[in-house]
Amino acid sequence: MELYQRTASDLARMIAAKAVAPSEVMAAHLARIAKVNGAVNAVISLRDADVLMAEARAADDAQPQGWLHGLPLAVKDLCATKGLRTTYGSPLFADFVPAKDDLLAARMRAAGAIFIGKTNTPEWGHGSHSFNPVFGVTRNPYDLSRTAGGSSGGAAAGLAARMLPVADGSDMMGSLRNPAAFCNVYGFRPSYGLVPGDAEGDTFLATLATEGPMGRSVEDVARLLTVQAGANPEVPFGRTAEDFADRLRVDLRGKRIAWLGDWGGAYPTEPGILALCEAGLQVFGDLGTAVEALQPPFPAAKLWQAWTTLRAMLNAGGMKALYDAPKKRAQLKPETIWEIEQGQSLGAQAVYEASVFRSRYYAHMARLFTRFDAVVLPTAQVWPFPVEWRWPQSINGVAMDTYHRWMEVVIPISLIGLPALSLPVGFGANGLPMGMQIAGPVGADAAILGMGQAYHEATDWPAKRPPAL
Repeated sequence: MELYQRTASDLARMIAAKAVAPSEVMAAHLARIAKVNGAVNAVISLRDADVLMAEARAADDAQPQGWLHGLPLAVKDLCATKGLRTTYGSPLFADFVPAKDDLLAARMRAAGAIFIGKTNTPEWGHGSHSFNPVFGVTRNPYDLSRTAGGSSGGAAAGLAARMLPVADGSDMMGSLRNPAAFCNVYGFRPSYGLVPGDAEGDTFLATLATEGPMGRSVEDVARLLTVQAGANPEVPFGRTAEDFADRLRVDLRGKRIAWLGDWGGAYPTEPGILALCEAGLQVFGDLGTAVEALQPPFPAAKLWQAWTTLRAMLNAGGMKALYDAPKKRAQLKPETIWEIEQGQSLGAQAVYEASVFRSRYYAHMARLFTRFDAVVLPTAQVWPFPVEWRWPQSINGVAMDTYHRWMEVVIPISLIGLPALSLPVGFGANGLPMGMQIAGPVGADAAILGMGQAYHEATDWPAKRPPAL
């Protein structure tokens, strides 16, 4: 097996045992990038190969500092990286080179990662289709005419195409989960607070988004999460880190899963997706888990209203300075302007009512988790769609009234910060990948990863069906 085909955990073990050198790992991945990235466009702002090889050779003889020692890593382009261009997919920041790392990048760098470049993302992370005016579009390694999803589309495509051994991402509205499903890899949205951000802007109200790990194995996801996790004392709602890889062995006998499907028909879903997810659930059944189909626990329309209100409020507040400057506003994508204007039209009472509804939903789900260990939904409502589209306009004849309505299935998880792992469930008749998301109560990150590990050992879709590139 070629080095670029191995998981990050395998490579880390090989480096630790001196069976392979970081410089060999780097050379293999740079060669792979040179071969396939021109078609996929997942890795952007790639650093000079000679410089990278020099850093890798220095790591050959250096004392390992952490699990990522000597591994090549491309950081999502929404995360600031010291000395490495960070654009946020926006022409306003096309030449921006940060003077310091964001906390996430700093933790991964401290664990020994060698930053080779960035991974592509939609402008400002808005929308689950990774295209922007700075770097263009990221294509799906399984079908280059299709999207890789987003906003962590570059990360997912880079993993699937074997250009990266492991990857970081972020998730507000499915941005770790959706591209994982579209690219046949794993994406994990941690419990809110487990992977903290920097003490910048609002840190009390902005609790919808989080950063997290992606990988071709659950072990890789767990090990990267261990690097990323741990409270930032300057930021509220922090959670204690643990060795998540050490807790992957879980006996599924006696576990209970609630299957929520398409939320009682509220979420239009393209043909074949639910059937694949149900086949994936059968794997859990074969492993001793009881699976029960449930009616929707809360009204979808109210979940959507609460979500869009809180999201718009945060976008309007956080991006006000760009919107208020006419020349800068002219360079914002239409979807971003729409988000800001939606937020500017809100009153305090609407925001309060959305937060109250969110609170009641959290309490309801907490009660549900006294009966079930996890809930499962499809990760996406559509198959990877043509790269020429900005977003799907309809699903099964049902018109999508916003640029993100077609992603609504992720809202029940995101709204209340549940830990959720997107699991590959195989391929449709169209040859395209899909996934399902398994989520548990806040704080049950290790338990959900353990359930994912048992599923991975029984299926291993990423290794079973790599892309033909």
